[in-house]
Amino acid sequence: MPLVETLPNSQAAPPRVWTVTQLTAQIRGLLEDEIGWVWLGGEISNLKSHNSGHVYLTLKDDGSQISAVMWRSAAARLPFRLTDGMQVIVFGRVSLYEPQGKYQIIIEQVQPKGLGPLELAFRQLREKLEREGLFARENKKPLPRFPRRIVLVTSPSGAAVRDMLQVISRRWRGVEVWVRPVRVQGDGAAQDIAAAIAEVNRLDGVDVMIVGRGGGSLEDLWAFNEEVVARAIFGSRIPIISAVGHEVDLTIADLVADRRALTPSEAGELVVPSEQEIRQELDHVASRLVRSLVERLRVSRLRVEQLAARRPFRLPFDGVHARQQRCDDLAGRLGRAVWNRFRDAEHRLARLAAARLVRSLAEQLRVCRLRVDQLAARRPFRFPFDGVRARQQRCDDLAGRLGRAVWNRFRDAEHRLARLAALADGLSPLRVLARGYSLTTAEDGRTVLRRAADIDPGQRIITRLAEGKVVSRVEERQETES
Repeated sequence: MPLVETLPNSQAAPPRVWTVTQLTAQIRGLLEDEIGWVWLGGEISNLKSHNSGHVYLTLKDDGSQISAVMWRSAAARLPFRLTDGMQVIVFGRVSLYEPQGKYQIIIEQVQPKGLGPLELAFRQLREKLEREGLFARENKKPLPRFPRRIVLVTSPSGAAVRDMLQVISRRWRGVEVWVRPVRVQGDGAAQDIAAAIAEVNRLDGVDVMIVGRGGGSLEDLWAFNEEVVARAIFGSRIPIISAVGHEVDLTIADLVADRRALTPSEAGELVVPSEQEIRQELDHVASRLVRSLVERLRVSRLRVEQLAARRPFRLPFDGVHARQQRCDDLAGRLGRAVWNRFRDAEHRLARLAAARLVRSLAEQLRVCRLRVDQLAARRPFRFPFDGVRARQQRCDDLAGRLGRAVWNRFRDAEHRLARLAALADGLSPLRVLARGYSLTTAEDGRTVLRRAADIDPGQRIITRLAEGKVVSRVEERQETES
């Protein structure tokens, strides 16, 4: 059916009138049938992501622009994020949006210009996670030196798991290795890896985890570039070693993991120490310990020899004899000091007694005078001389009594002082010696001899006198018969 009809004339039949909907549907059919699927290059602008998951944008170049839409199913397959200003090449079919009469292109695929889609997606996710701090060194957890249980999150059928098991068993036999099977490529592999990491974190006794696989193309390794895997590794409480591909392969998992291994075999070397190296280190430590002990023994022996060469060890009894002589000197000084203290006490006691007596008499005299003055002040002025005479007589009586009391107090003090002096003199050990007694001790100067049985003939004894001492030897012992 033609889109444009000839102008009607008066003799012709009346023309057909189209509705807007009919015309729009006709145009849409022509666009989709005649043009159909095309590759189109341009710059993205006016990008909008709807809550439904559909993406709306405008593709433009220097001369024109066209509206574009990407349905949710196609947008979910994009490995990278679209942004305004991005130069892209899209594949889609030209169509027309009938409610507004605008033609548009419905996009099925998008490729960035100059970069592959996976490379762009890798760069975008790397920049995002780096801004959030997932690659920061301070967030890396240290690996245990001697792990007891290791979990390998990988494919059980790949060469990587065999390489890791072989290296670990060769380097360190005292470890328990578990394998958590996962898919390492294809749809759903990233979610499977993330779920396995979370599952291992719920287990007890796991010291370290290795997440990885063997080499492959960028598409084969893409599961380890997914954001869900990166966040699972970052949130793990167990240290994780990433071992993905070969040395040239760098994934997001490598950047987030606590330690990156260039190959799965290197992961086996990083996770456990070398038994041979540990033995060599222990042998080295043992030899150093032996050398240290030998040196300590040599120094201690030299120290003992130096101490043995000192005078106290060569002549041990010299110190004892010096101490004995010192004790004798101190005993003599003690006796003289006791006698001097007794003599000073006698003098001091006499002075104190006399001073107390004088103070007591002076106080009584002062009180007496004060009392006389008070009584004199109270006498009436009519009989002044009678009171004075009476008081004078009273004072004379008191003076006489005071004289007799002073004499009696002096006499009592003299008697008491004599008794105390006699008592002190009797208690003095020197006074006992002065009366002719003596103190006999054994040769050590400390053991007092009280019985003849305490000494044997031939032994030396020391007899202390009032002045000096006598050293003698026992010729015969006579015991008192009961």
